Amino acid sequence: SDALAEDAVQETLLAALAAQARYAGHASPRTWLTGILKHKIVDLIRRNVREVEIPRDADGEEAVDSLFKQDGHWAEPLRPWGNPHAEAELSQLRRVLDECADRLKPLMAQVFSLREVAGMETEEICKELGITPTNCWVLLHRARLFMRQCLELNGFAKAGAA
Repeated sequence: SDALAEDAVQETLLAALAAQARYAGHASPRTWLTGILKHKIVDLIRRNVREVEIPRDADGEEAVDSLFKQDGHWAEPLRPWGNPHAEAELSQLRRVLDECADRLKPLMAQVFSLREVAGMETEEICKELGITPTNCWVLLHRARLFMRQCLELNGFAKAGAA
């Protein structure tokens, strides 16, 4: 909806203002802001999936009765609740990923984010950042190694390790 789009843009601008000192200038401001916007859109989608809007009646009061059938059962089936342990682990993984990514050098972080988060092709990244494909691949390789090591040091073991 238009309101959600406006919220995403507003949150992007607020985040950009808060992180302005960390902007290294390796990419155009548009690319930098687009990266922030993509993260904000994902956050809004996650938030909307978790929140359910309860309809209101003519008086503006919550129409709770509309949520139930006459026999007291839910009018619409409930969504699966998921596994709280898995949700907590996923939340912790996201937090650690963000912390690890924040420790990357600025250009390395931009290349990694553009490739792994935004899904941009190497050629497009090189053009946007003004780097060679070889430099891009080296930065990606180092960023991936760093991220793997950082995750392992923070309790996320290698696949197959117990």
